[in-house]
Amino acid sequence: MRADAKKNYSHVLSVAREVVSEHGVNASMRDIARRSGVGLATLLRHFPTREALYEALLCTNLDALTQKASELETAGSPGEALVSWLREWLEFAQSYKGVVTLMASAHSNPDSALYASCAAIHSASARLLARAQATGSARADMSGDDLFALMTALGWAVDQPSFAPRADHLFQLIASAILNN
Repeated sequence: MRADAKKNYSHVLSVAREVVSEHGVNASMRDIARRSGVGLATLLRHFPTREALYEALLCTNLDALTQKASELETAGSPGEALVSWLREWLEFAQSYKGVVTLMASAHSNPDSALYASCAAIHSASARLLARAQATGSARADMSGDDLFALMTALGWAVDQPSFAPRADHLFQLIASAILNN
């Protein structure tokens, strides 16, 4: 990529991050292009779909989450590691309004630009769950799919203005439903 194209790309991502923070995942691609000082065609050349833009925006965050899960796989208590991972994921989910719904739909669509990142998150959470289950820290009747569904449900709930103030309480309820105490 040419230096000027790389600079445009980075600038567009920076502006997109701001616009998405303000308006959530339904932010207008036209607004992102306008505020970036590029034409819509330029934006679409870099990011042909909304999902491609979000993959670029979220890639760093999702990679960091996957790395955190890898670190937690060898950390002390498997139950505490799983809860720590869930807390990290929830903080990420709260950082972009609407991202959970986007990820939930991409999770089962191999053609989605977000599919690989969602699969990595799903796999990381399933490994942490299996580790906690192996020590009896987590309920044995859950699967990685169940955990991902609960994570998605929690992320969606705290994305709603009426439930956002109860995020910590809802998190504690979900965590206690997963762990054997």
